[in-house]
Amino acid sequence: MFVKALRVGLGQLIIFIDFITRPSKKKRPAAAQAQVESAAKGLTLYQFHACPFCVKTRRTLRRLNVPVALRDAKNNEQDRQTLLEQGGKIKVPCLRIEENGQITWMYESKVIIDYLDKRFAAA
Repeated sequence: MFVKALRVGLGQLIIFIDFITRPSKKKRPAAAQAQVESAAKGLTLYQFHACPFCVKTRRTLRRLNVPVALRDAKNNEQDRQTLLEQGGKIKVPCLRIEENGQITWMYESKVIIDYLDKRFAAA
């Protein structure tokens, strides 16, 4: 019981620190931002709200100004089931990438952040 309370408290602390230190969004010309938004339509991030690795990934999305659909794999049973059935495991963060009719499930925050930086930093 103590461990659970500690975990919840640390989760809230992580969210608070993220809120007060949130990076500013990348500024782009309107046409370039529209291209980024179009490219991001095929992306979905499965995450837990207070997970430090998910926070790190969401901060990258904000910094790069990439609007991605977020799915709560902890509190939403349907999202959790989709992650398990289609992604293969309940592990977050997980980026679902749909491109050219192909679906890829990308795990690990470092891998996801590298992918996002390569795909959207120059845009």
